[in-house]
Amino acid sequence: MSSDRYASLVNSPVGNFIAPKVGLPQPVKLERYKPGQPVVTGKAFIGAAPGGRLGEAIVAALKSADVEFGYSEPGAAPEGDERYKALIFDATGITDSTQLRELWQFFHTTIRRVKTSGRIVVLGTQPELTTGPREATAQRALEGFVRAVGKEVRKGAAAQLIYVAPGAEDQIESSLRFFCSPKSAYVSGQVVRIGAGVAEAGPIDWGMPLAGKVALVTGASRGIGAAIAKTLARDGAHVVGLDVPPLADDLEALMAQLGGSSIVGDITAADAPTMIADQIAEKHGGIDVIVHNAGVTKDKTLGKMDEDKWSVLLEINLSSEERIDDELLARKLINENGRIVCVSSISGIAGNAGQTNYATSKAGVIGMVQSMAPEFAKSKITINAVAPGFIETQMTAAMPIGTREAGRRMNSMLQGGLPVDVAETIAWYAGPASTGVTGNVVRVCGQSLLGA
Repeated sequence: MSSDRYASLVNSPVGNFIAPKVGLPQPVKLERYKPGQPVVTGKAFIGAAPGGRLGEAIVAALKSADVEFGYSEPGAAPEGDERYKALIFDATGITDSTQLRELWQFFHTTIRRVKTSGRIVVLGTQPELTTGPREATAQRALEGFVRAVGKEVRKGAAAQLIYVAPGAEDQIESSLRFFCSPKSAYVSGQVVRIGAGVAEAGPIDWGMPLAGKVALVTGASRGIGAAIAKTLARDGAHVVGLDVPPLADDLEALMAQLGGSSIVGDITAADAPTMIADQIAEKHGGIDVIVHNAGVTKDKTLGKMDEDKWSVLLEINLSSEERIDDELLARKLINENGRIVCVSSISGIAGNAGQTNYATSKAGVIGMVQSMAPEFAKSKITINAVAPGFIETQMTAAMPIGTREAGRRMNSMLQGGLPVDVAETIAWYAGPASTGVTGNVVRVCGQSLLGA
């Protein structure tokens, strides 16, 4: 993995002097989670439009997370000149476009008080679940507001929109904890939908939320897959890592380090779903989390792409995931309140020249998540996806310098993300308290300028 020498240079003593004078972007070092640190490393401030329905739920979640917070009445500005690590605004009371002024009124007085690596979270109601067209219009407007704010705040800060379905007020805690914390360091400008939940979460140990759970991670031996395995193990899961025979040594070394188990095999093999299910059944009795991370690129422009580059990639990146899920579900090996998390890509959202096969597969992953969410909910299982942008890996380190630098700078964070950023997002999806989070696709891209 190559280091970001540009960021080091412009943030050196000399760079700090020169960069602002000539207009060079200066990416800040993002604050990332370290075990044992609080959810919010500072104070939060809550605002609301009149008539909002989430005030009590927000306060309860912050108290549960031991977050210090202040609160303003609708229309009131915070007193003094205190700065905040998180701003949280309940916009569910906005039922008409004229009431969008409430956003301006709250954030106009608070936006410049956000600390470095701060967080902004706006909560609203899914437009399709509102009471009429005017309310739906106003709630849809929140998306543009949040995305613009994410591009304004800079200094490593991030902005998100959480749509909360009526009746799902008690499901917001896991998402508030994630989006207010350093775990969401490279996530910004995203829209998440929370529903009533597919199952009872039960008591949660927030320090070890996956204790007693079994998590299967494909493509686990290196890069993003290894980071996912480590993060889920940190949260208490017994990780079952899966990878191909040429990477068996790396896989087994990592699983030994994490106290996990290994499955070596090719997920595209005809007997792979049965083999995986047999091992899960025999050794663990069932599975709680499945992370479909295994994937490849086989880049060529479409006119130069042979059938093998198309077909093999689609098998690895998409079709094998469907078959594995089908087998585990048919044999009732996915436990209640189980989690399926898929790794898509911003290429599947925005497309990319020379990657018609890859973009097709990753768009297909998104389609699978969205189409299968209601089907899996019948079995009390959630399914979601992450869509990474430019992540610092061995693959991106091998890119030509121009392409690599463009990928790093063309986002609101002005830098590439790390594998752990993808892993932390997956860990939020995987947590037992995220039972109301399903059918979502969250980009881990620093709010890339590419795509939606």
